[in-house]
Amino acid sequence: MNNTKTWFVTGTSQGIGLELVKKVLAAGDNVVAASRSNMSSILDLEADKGRFLPIQMDLKNEESIVKGVLKAIEKFGRIDVLVNNAGYGLLGGIEESSKEEVQDNFDVNVFGLLSVTRAVLPFMRKANSGHIFNISSVFGLIAGAGWGIYCATKFAVEGLSEALAQEVQPFGIQVTIIEPGYFRTNFLNAGSVILPKQIVEAYTEITEIKRKHAHEIPGSQPGDPEKAAEVIFNTALLAKPPLRLLLGSDAVQYANYKISMLQAEMKEYEAVSISTDFPQ
Repeated sequence: MNNTKTWFVTGTSQGIGLELVKKVLAAGDNVVAASRSNMSSILDLEADKGRFLPIQMDLKNEESIVKGVLKAIEKFGRIDVLVNNAGYGLLGGIEESSKEEVQDNFDVNVFGLLSVTRAVLPFMRKANSGHIFNISSVFGLIAGAGWGIYCATKFAVEGLSEALAQEVQPFGIQVTIIEPGYFRTNFLNAGSVILPKQIVEAYTEITEIKRKHAHEIPGSQPGDPEKAAEVIFNTALLAKPPLRLLLGSDAVQYANYKISMLQAEMKEYEAVSISTDFPQ
């Protein structure tokens, strides 16, 4: 019996996406590596062309997405694992962020992910199997100043993924939300984070956050992208994978803080919450 899987991974030009492609190829599986631009890093990979299909795909163009998925089906006949990894950050205040900048961030991080998922799902349903990994962030659980729009996109990914997991479970399809903390990739210094064109000088805290993310944090992130790729690969082998999987010690710390904060506030205002019911 052939146990070779076919992976479809977006956002593969760098970081965790690129490391995952390398891991999948090394393991002997097939991989479709999709990237909107900067194809050189995946085209330079030494790989068996019978198992490797690099494609250029624009997540803001549904026609481009459908064509990419059909190319994968034409070459490999199926898609067993979908990894929605593509995305970018918008670092700036809510007031600083224009409608166009916010729309662009949602177009890639949320609507692009949705379009790829919708294009792949009919083939997974037909096979009555599959595993979808949606790469969120620990900032899909907790938000911080300066990251409001990016966090909003990841909060959206969390919600739609949780519902999707329930919808596709009858078809033998699994969904896992990956929630990384800070990983030592080029995310902060290779065009994967953009700043709003407008600057509101009054937000001194956000100005400092921008400075730290440009000059202090890059190169000191605790997360190892190769280890992240290995965890994602191994999670695809599990019969009962988790719905959510935090990656990184900092992600665990942030998540625990959010849980503690929620529990404390719920307890403090529990009587007020219950008071809004009709009398029994």
